[in-house]
Amino acid sequence: MKFLASIDVMPIKEILDPQGKAVMLGLKNLNIQADDDSSVIDCRIGKHINMTIEAPNKAAAESMVEDACKKLLANLIMEEYIFEVKAI
Repeated sequence: MKFLASIDVMPIKEILDPQGKAVMLGLKNLNIQADDDSSVIDCRIGKHINMTIEAPNKAAAESMVEDACKKLLANLIMEEYIFEVKAI
């Protein structure tokens, strides 16, 4: 069976996110958050990965994604990840 894994890797909340801070500064400079009723409170930059997997079942596909995240896609000291696996 084929599966599509959607993986989000984000810096953990305790880690400074310089890219997110740069986006916040850019939003301010572009007056995008100038409205009194609405404003951007925070911005964190991460990565989104789509992976197509051939596996006998969903549990096997999820296990492959888990291994990929732990061993390659995420730096577990600085990042956290979540994923969803769907049959295609």
